[in-house]
Amino acid sequence: MPFGSSADVSAFKFLFLLAVAYGLMSALAYSVIHMAFVHPLGNDAPLDRFSEARTVEHVRMLSQEIDGRQEGRPGLKKAAQYIKGQLDAIKDRASSNVRIDVEETTVSGSFNMLFLGFNIGLGYRNHTNILMRISSVDSKDTDPSVLVNGHFDSPLGSPGAGDCGSCVASMLEIARLIVDSGWAPYRPIIFLFNGAEELFMLGSHGFMKTHKWRDTIGAFINVEASGTGGPDLVCQSGPSSWPSNVYAEAAIYPMANSAAQDVFPIIPGDTDFRIFSQDYGNIPGLDIIFLLGGYFYHTSYDTVERLIPGSIQARGENLFSIIKTFTNSSKLQNSYQTNSSEVINSTFNDERAVFFDYFSWFMIFYSKRVAKILHSIPIFFFLVISFTHGGSHSWSAALCDFIKGLLFHAIGIILAIIVPVVFSIFRLLFSSQTMNWFAHPYLAFLMFIPCALIGLLIPRIIWRCFPLSQDVSIVKSSKEALSDEARFWGAFGFYAVLTLAYLVAGLSGGFVTFFVCASMLPAWISFCLSVKSFGQRSLRSTMFYILPLVPCLAYSVYFGGILAQFLIEKMGMMGSLPPPYGHYVPDVIVAALIGIVTGWCTGPLMPICGHWLARSSIVQFLLHLSVFALALSSQFFPYTMSAPKRIVFQHTFHTEGSSQIRESTYDFSVTDSNSLLFLFKYSPEVAKELNITSEFSFESASLFKRNDWMAIFPVSFLFSNSLKFPAERDDILKQYEFFPKLSVQNPSLNSEKGPRRVHLELYLGSLEEVWVAVLNITGPLSSWSFADNLLPGTETYGGGPQSYICRLSGPSDGNWTFWLEANSSEALRVDLAVLDQKLVSPAKRLKDLFPDWVDVVAYSSYMSSYIF
Repeated sequence: MPFGSSADVSAFKFLFLLAVAYGLMSALAYSVIHMAFVHPLGNDAPLDRFSEARTVEHVRMLSQEIDGRQEGRPGLKKAAQYIKGQLDAIKDRASSNVRIDVEETTVSGSFNMLFLGFNIGLGYRNHTNILMRISSVDSKDTDPSVLVNGHFDSPLGSPGAGDCGSCVASMLEIARLIVDSGWAPYRPIIFLFNGAEELFMLGSHGFMKTHKWRDTIGAFINVEASGTGGPDLVCQSGPSSWPSNVYAEAAIYPMANSAAQDVFPIIPGDTDFRIFSQDYGNIPGLDIIFLLGGYFYHTSYDTVERLIPGSIQARGENLFSIIKTFTNSSKLQNSYQTNSSEVINSTFNDERAVFFDYFSWFMIFYSKRVAKILHSIPIFFFLVISFTHGGSHSWSAALCDFIKGLLFHAIGIILAIIVPVVFSIFRLLFSSQTMNWFAHPYLAFLMFIPCALIGLLIPRIIWRCFPLSQDVSIVKSSKEALSDEARFWGAFGFYAVLTLAYLVAGLSGGFVTFFVCASMLPAWISFCLSVKSFGQRSLRSTMFYILPLVPCLAYSVYFGGILAQFLIEKMGMMGSLPPPYGHYVPDVIVAALIGIVTGWCTGPLMPICGHWLARSSIVQFLLHLSVFALALSSQFFPYTMSAPKRIVFQHTFHTEGSSQIRESTYDFSVTDSNSLLFLFKYSPEVAKELNITSEFSFESASLFKRNDWMAIFPVSFLFSNSLKFPAERDDILKQYEFFPKLSVQNPSLNSEKGPRRVHLELYLGSLEEVWVAVLNITGPLSSWSFADNLLPGTETYGGGPQSYICRLSGPSDGNWTFWLEANSSEALRVDLAVLDQKLVSPAKRLKDLFPDWVDVVAYSSYMSSYIF
């Protein structure tokens, strides 16, 4: 890469300075994101302080000493006993100025839900909730209260230290803190430790439908985890802006972003927040979620050792302060005081607010009404400058140049996304291995930032081919000054238009581009003043432009870094799409995101700094760096123990009657774009056990049908190219004597006139650790005994006809009885799948053969079909 001119040397010096500056900002952002600024308190901390070490002891007990908190396993009951024991101990040492009630309740019910875009009926029985109510001695039972909710059940195959042992442990420590600090809350505080969130929010539904305290709730905080720590982000808030306003006032370490509310609805997942604030209540509240450590989310690696130090300390101090502020707020009301709808209309009639934290140091909050004014100012300012610039003789030419600058800046941002995507596709044309950056996130930045910068610089290079509309002799200014001016106001106009678009769309993330606009104006003024002393193209003038932008650029690096890290960690569980295009999807998504973040973080610099970088030597350097990074990435293996590959291993038994096995298979699927062929290639012991040879391919394999994954519907829609292998049938007969069976109950009750009602009984056999039973019903179904006799929407599952799907969960020691009603004589078909968490010995041995960089969710599925 030959260069030797002084201009090239200066350009590389400037590039080096920018790299150092962005490196420092990235280091600051990394330390904040990983909670380096929070100092966890130990076990010897004062009793009137929240202690992370004391909290971690609870997490250790729940996730390590107690084996398995999944529905159907003994550990869930042990966890409930432990939580209640801790609450009773807290109650016993409470002072006389507080009243404490501790309850253990069981909830049952059924309802319909739209989850991940799929219609599901849900039936449940005898799930356990533990509750504690702390109030002052003179409080009334009808006083408005604050609910703090967290779940103590864990997902399949996971110890659940982060999700959600950390939530429950934090709540236990806060309950202790309230009592030991001697604080008597002004309004009651209710802690709901719910035992069935992973089964589609059943515990919170049971509370909202049946508990006597449900009508007292005036505000709630839902504590969740999508990983093992990091920013404890407010991902959802509402209805109204009051909850986020309380958070802004109270949070010790504010970690909130209203843009998250725009993104959350498209993320595949949900929390109890929807039950309290949307589906079965209109209660104002906050949804606070651990954001990072997503590599371990819902895996066997979600252990206490993986918790990010400082995260729980920050969460606990925040929660305690927020609870205090909620209880003291005059806006805390409930349905006992007045009609619930009147409360919402009179007290919370404002829309969602705009808010964001700045490096968790402080929080900026303003109402939607203020946002409508503030976010309209940039476009107004752009239009005023455009139409008044240069007087009556040249405003049209200036406007033309500004629009040209806007278009070229927009093209640059678009190319910053497209070029990395093209590079990612080009690399995968020569590699069968995707997601090399997964376990090494820095690789994604090294691979895609240089080519994103190339995309940003392309319009600047092309710009020389387009003459200015303004006449230099008329406006009496240099061509360089007019070009810089057009580029700056074009870029400003671009961000102003985006800010207005956010506003018109009713989204809350417009502060991102508004912050850019607000920072560019002082930067432009600083640059114009410095030009008088140092000249248009001097490095000093450029630095005077950059310095006022530093706070904005630093925030862009901070928020963009969180977004990129979160997405990269989640790409391991986003699902596998069919080939050939599914092979490219994860790399394309990450490349596009890095391009967006790069454009966001460096775009405001381009109008003035672009002339330093838009040189052939710089572009060649960036191109060589991109090619080097792409080649280097191929040498990295995508997975490690700290970033495991997820697979689902289902041992399927097709049964007939209650004691016969018709077929037994081992079924496998992956949740990312590296297929099972990749897995077997690097897991030779597994391949040997399954008799997989080097000639094995999807064409020669036995592909698994999607409807055979019915036990984990609708998660099964994330799978493609699943494989099945024959397995022995006799081993299960040594473990269980009887298998699940569906039979007609009381045939005499079935009417021969009018709608035909079939009374059924579901016997779960000898199964010991049942997670869920799933019914897939096809035919002329017109009603059923679930969900107040209301049917959910239909689904087309596994390529079959329209059907209704119902999930049943709860202790398996009794039979389920229910009825189905048909509006014609046509037969009803019911496909049954029962998920049991116990494996036979050969399946356990097969699971243990996988390498330690693979996380295996393994279970048994018992399937049968019936015609009624």
